[in-house]
Amino acid sequence: MADANNIADALVAVALRLAATEGWRALSLVDIAGEAGVSLVDAYTAVPSKSALLAAVLAGVDRRVLAGGPADGDCPRDRLFDVLMRRFDALQESRQAYIAILDDVVFDPLALAPVLPDFARSMAWMLGAAAVPTDGLLGNLRVKVLSALYLSVLRTWRDDDSLDLARTMAALDRGLGRIDEVVGRCPRLAGTPPRRAGASSPPRADASDSEGLNVERPSDA
Repeated sequence: MADANNIADALVAVALRLAATEGWRALSLVDIAGEAGVSLVDAYTAVPSKSALLAAVLAGVDRRVLAGGPADGDCPRDRLFDVLMRRFDALQESRQAYIAILDDVVFDPLALAPVLPDFARSMAWMLGAAAVPTDGLLGNLRVKVLSALYLSVLRTWRDDDSLDLARTMAALDRGLGRIDEVVGRCPRLAGTPPRRAGASSPPRADASDSEGLNVERPSDA
């Protein structure tokens, strides 16, 4: 049997291509496997359900963002802006497919529910790439706040047909500005300055909070 990760990648590529013209809801795993030239048993092993396929799509976006390494910026706000704009740039690569997914799944709470843990993990990794801690109760709160911000800006991206994503950048900047105001009243919600290379560990959204946070106040992006 072929490597499950390679099979999942092949299925995701075909699913995105088909979703761009046929929509996401209409796709079946059997049809996707057939189009990809993957046997049913291999497809089942790699992505046993439509929600597993969607999780694989989400993971593919994560990998493209994280391939850029840690975010640039002197404060959490700047680094989060960098990471999230990388994410929107990644979505641009298969824009029509991702719009189909948004229309059929992401803006439908019932359809989105099975992949919420995967989405939360994605947001934890985005925070990690921005050197914002995700440990403990505060970390869980940061993940939830970033998730809400990202979904809000995602609606703007969906309708932003500009080449430079100016509307998306403006919406993201406004959203981070609102978080900045909250951080001003509760500075522990901000993150720590970037860790030195090799000193960080993968972000975790469920660990216990063991230490206080030395906060650098975000500057305007």
